[in-house]
This record gives sequence, structure tokens and C-alpha cells, in this order.
Amino acid sequence: MIVVAGCTFQTKHRGYVFPSDLDSVAASIKTTAQLEDKIGAPQAKTLYGDPVWIYYGADENMRGPLPVTYGNRTVLLAWVRGNRVIRTQVLRDADLPRVKIADGETQIPAAIELNAIEELFNNIGRFSPAGLGQ
Repeated sequence: MIVVAGCTFQTKHRGYVFPSDLDSVAASIKTTAQLEDKIGAPQAKTLYGDPVWIYYGADENMRGPLPVTYGNRTVLLAWVRGNRVIRTQVLRDADLPRVKIADGETQIPAAIELNAIEELFNNIGRFSPAGLGQ
């Protein structure tokens, strides 16, 4: 008897798809207009300290029952002053810290915990019938 397991090997890209020559592209960028044209709008901008535009991209690797892993992680940081890009820095896998995600969930203060039956009855009447456009 032969047993065949239905495992999938899949890689999805998350975030920005950077050009293969990112280091030279980043070094040639002098204005925010060039930055947005060549890379795109940033995923995040810092609120405190130096204004930095942050771009992130990674490959999400799914290998059947194994935990999801991330590879080819790349971060582009661009320090911006007005419409000028003062400095850029490219960080890759080896430059990035290893962050371990904690198991479990973060408790939300004053959160209401409902069981499955309570959730079911709580949702009655919340959704409009299909096709009414509401």
C-alpha cells in the first residue's frame, strides 16, 4: 500500500518587490519623487526623530505541516528632509534581528470574551441579505 501525503510547497512574496540591483538604485536616488517613482510609496514613515521612509519585502515559505518561514527579507530605509533623500540604507537577512513571536494572544483590557454560541446569537441581524447593496 502506498500513502501519498498532500503537502504543498509554496512561496509567496510579501511587501515590496525590490529590483535586483537595489543597492545601486538606492544610491542613485536623490529626491522623494525619484524614490516614489523607482520603489513606490513607503509602507511606514517614522513619527519621532529623523523622518525615515521604510520599505519591507520578504518571501513567505510554506512547507506543508512545517511552520511558515521567511527568507530574502529586505528593508530599505530612506532618510528624508523635505523633498530630498539625505541617505539610504539597505538591510538584508543577516542584518536584521531575529524576532521570536510569542505564543498565545495579547490580552485586550476590557475585552468581552464570547463562546461560539454567544458569537452566533450576537451576529444575528448584523448582516444584510445578499444583493440589497447595503
